Amino acid sequence: MSTLVLTLITGVGLGALYFLVASGLSLIYGLMHVLNFAHGAFLTLSAFMGWMVAQALGTDSWGSFLLSVLVGAGVGAVFATLTELVLIRPLYERHIEQVLVTVGLSFAAVALFEGIWGTDPIHISGPAWLRQTTDVLGARIPNTYWVLMIAAALVLGALVLFLKRTRYGMIIRAGVENRSMVTALGIDVRRSFTLVFAIGGAAAGIGGVLAMHYSTFVSAHLGATLLIFAFIVTVVGGLGSLTGAAVASVLVAVLQQFANFYLGGTGDFIVVILLAVVLLVRPAGLLGKKA
Repeated sequence: MSTLVLTLITGVGLGALYFLVASGLSLIYGLMHVLNFAHGAFLTLSAFMGWMVAQALGTDSWGSFLLSVLVGAGVGAVFATLTELVLIRPLYERHIEQVLVTVGLSFAAVALFEGIWGTDPIHISGPAWLRQTTDVLGARIPNTYWVLMIAAALVLGALVLFLKRTRYGMIIRAGVENRSMVTALGIDVRRSFTLVFAIGGAAAGIGGVLAMHYSTFVSAHLGATLLIFAFIVTVVGGLGSLTGAAVASVLVAVLQQFANFYLGGTGDFIVVILLAVVLLVRPAGLLGKKA
């Protein structure tokens, strides 16, 4: 029983991490139809900046931990904003060029990070509580998973409230449906789209700092590794669907954890099979809109 509980809860926690990484990716595609392959670079840079802040203030402090998360969100938002202004804005409606330029940026960013921080992983430590466990029905759950679940719930709630309850959220949704009409009303849609990129980058930044604590290390390839699962989650849930990304994150991670434990470490293989089945049976994703 304890093994089942451990596998299930850690699967949900891992799904929370996948959602934090995939939410910005799904938001940017859903509202702007931009497949951003540089999303992992936002995550990695934010993780490094968060690590530097924690090192400067003391890694065992909750204050430094929370500040590193905020700094990660800010760095991700700034990096994403600059990417949209300089590289993406001139290429709207030119999807092949968007893919090429974001792929190029991701490769260049990894090389830059390796040049600055080296190629070896840098091991980190956080508040002592994160390294402890909590007993649930006989299963000892690492506390890091609880932090991931709380953060994912807060990010999902904030994104939904922003899109549905704020003026800019309504402008963005209207601009996606009919950009020319919104522009005719005197509203600068481009500024709203830049804001979407900034929010997506901030979500990636939060995911990057928490992924660093989950993995207990940060490296130039941290974002690239998680980006693979972010794309899988985004496709399985439905491109552009935040709710779909949340559901798919938990489904993919729980399936991965159970396969790793009960089927001899075949979690990644099972996830790829799930992706193939979804693409064959329902190409729009579980909660995506059919074309």
